Amino acid sequence: MQELHGQQEHSFEFSGKGWEYFKIWIVNLVLTILTLGIYSAWAKVRRLQYFYRNTRLAGASFDYHGQPKAILKGRVIAFGLFLLYNVTLKLNPILGLAVGLVLVVVMPWLLMRSLRFKLYNSSYRGLRFGFVGKAGGAYGAFLGYPVLAVLTFYLLAPLAHQRIKRYQLDNSRFGNTAFKFNGSVKGFYLIYLSALVAMIGTVLLVVTLAMMSATGAGKEAMAAAFAAVGPVVLLIMVAAILVISSLFIAYMQNLVWGNTEVGAHRIFSHVSARRLLWIRVSNFIGIVLTLGLFTPFATIRMLRLQLESMGVAVSGDLSDFVAGQQQQASATGEETAEMFDVDISF
Repeated sequence: MQELHGQQEHSFEFSGKGWEYFKIWIVNLVLTILTLGIYSAWAKVRRLQYFYRNTRLAGASFDYHGQPKAILKGRVIAFGLFLLYNVTLKLNPILGLAVGLVLVVVMPWLLMRSLRFKLYNSSYRGLRFGFVGKAGGAYGAFLGYPVLAVLTFYLLAPLAHQRIKRYQLDNSRFGNTAFKFNGSVKGFYLIYLSALVAMIGTVLLVVTLAMMSATGAGKEAMAAAFAAVGPVVLLIMVAAILVISSLFIAYMQNLVWGNTEVGAHRIFSHVSARRLLWIRVSNFIGIVLTLGLFTPFATIRMLRLQLESMGVAVSGDLSDFVAGQQQQASATGEETAEMFDVDISF
């Protein structure tokens, strides 16, 4: 814990261990296969409870309260919708497209319900989180802005991304305290444009290498040049994608969480792109060499990096804040009028 400008900084701690999670992961995998996917709902609860309960802030852990039957119900609904779309598309393409259009229209509502389920079933020190987003906001964030992004050839993609995060976070609650997202559209554009410029630079480098290798003029010479430098081109492209995507992920997490507040308290995030790149590369190598058995260890390593790079800068005392929230929640006795028993797990 650090104290800065009158605020106490509490970093998240993650105590999950690879071998512990491996036992959960392998049992979940086997039982899910044996039950033709039915156990996947129970597997999700076991997985999330392990992650939540091994995540601590200021000496206290989080918890997950989702019910497997509710998750299974959501997955049955999702599978039914997916099956309906595919069957109708094969039998009658026009009817299939109509069903697909209905699914697109319904999707924002389903995403809103899924967010509500996830947050309502998450808690810290016994106090639940919540989500109060309305359907109108969901349709704007998850349908309206993405459609605008497509219509503008993705020129508005950063704006759409920012609006989605704003809808998610501004409608999130911890007890009765609202989250507030202050990330600017400019910040999103800077990250997207930086990634785009880096990719364009990589492509130009590849083309330059091919042109330098060409011994003649014309299409045949260029084709031969590209074939000659093929392995080098592939290596450069893979390395560039790994580096650029790692920078994008790290900077985006830092932008989103670093501009999020919970009441008077500020969340911070300082993910290192270099460490993220190393973990992604080493995780990939480990998974390939072990034919997938390294997956749970890779998950733990990634979670530890992302969580332990974050924390909360608290104004005052965190224990007093949580206690006050618990008293308010008890005093208001707010009933959950909405149904919180379905998780559409897309």
